[in-house]
Amino acid sequence: MEKIIDGKTVSMFTLKNSNGMSADITNFGAKVVRLFAADRDGKFDDVVLGFDTLDEVIEKEEYFGAVCGRFANRIKDGKFKIDGVEYNLAVNNGTNALHGGVDAFNTKVWDVKEVTPSKLVLGLLSPDGEEGYPGNLDVTCTYELTDENELSIHYEATTDKTTVIGLTNHSYFNLKGAGNGTVRDHLLQINADFVTILDDSFAPSGEIRPVDGTAFDFRKPMVIDERVDAEVYVPGRGIDNNWCLRKEQQGDCVLAGYIYAPSCGRKMEVFTTQPGMQVYTANWVDKQVAKDGKTYEEQHSVCLETQGFPNSPNVAHFPSPVLRPGQKYDEWCVYKFSVK
Repeated sequence: MEKIIDGKTVSMFTLKNSNGMSADITNFGAKVVRLFAADRDGKFDDVVLGFDTLDEVIEKEEYFGAVCGRFANRIKDGKFKIDGVEYNLAVNNGTNALHGGVDAFNTKVWDVKEVTPSKLVLGLLSPDGEEGYPGNLDVTCTYELTDENELSIHYEATTDKTTVIGLTNHSYFNLKGAGNGTVRDHLLQINADFVTILDDSFAPSGEIRPVDGTAFDFRKPMVIDERVDAEVYVPGRGIDNNWCLRKEQQGDCVLAGYIYAPSCGRKMEVFTTQPGMQVYTANWVDKQVAKDGKTYEEQHSVCLETQGFPNSPNVAHFPSPVLRPGQKYDEWCVYKFSVK
């Protein structure tokens, strides 16, 4: 399964571990296309949304399984300042810049640097000025499927000019199997005492609010159905918010939270070095016909996107997304599967 785009080969790579897990990943957008995990009876199902063919992966829903960058999530009004210099970005989500812009990392053919049976190393050079961002940014994304049933994602980047960066993986999970109905029956737990509050454009306003006593409180596992329709979320749609993860110091790789599907016993824990995690209940997925002819609809999946805080280039008290020459961006996201 290969295609040629702009003279570069797009391929699909299959990673495997010793326990029967497998992951299909393409270098187009660095997308996770399939991810097979066992349930409590030992049955393997594909637990991420995606498409059957490379043509569909390239042409249809742009974020399924993708690495989003240069800056994941929203930047208010598509602009920010570094050292007094204003940069104007491609605006692609109302008045805001979303997931790096129009021609962002999810649309790129990444270079294949290394392939082993369990590891795929991809690289991308984002030139100075691309989508409005400063600096030549050299990015590496390493996927590894471990014998501990972890899909680990390691992001590394350097720049030759001061810039901002924030990378995430945008996989859509359904632990009952992709296309097997709603995730409203999944349990969700988030290790966060605070959440960033959105303005009317869905960009963080800068306010950080305690979750205690609110529908944002997932410190104890909650069935998604019990919270997803709360007024604090996108009216009539669902959850699309960033939680401020609990950690002793920045850079610690901590358990951000987990989802669990009681009907099949699959559990997925999320570990990360990043300060935030966006939970998104696929509120805008509208009858996508995809793998195996199944139809995906809103709230038939959930994204757990580890990230820097959205709009952090414009909010001084958020963790800084600024990367300067001589510094290294070095972040991890690990999805660990188990059963109970």
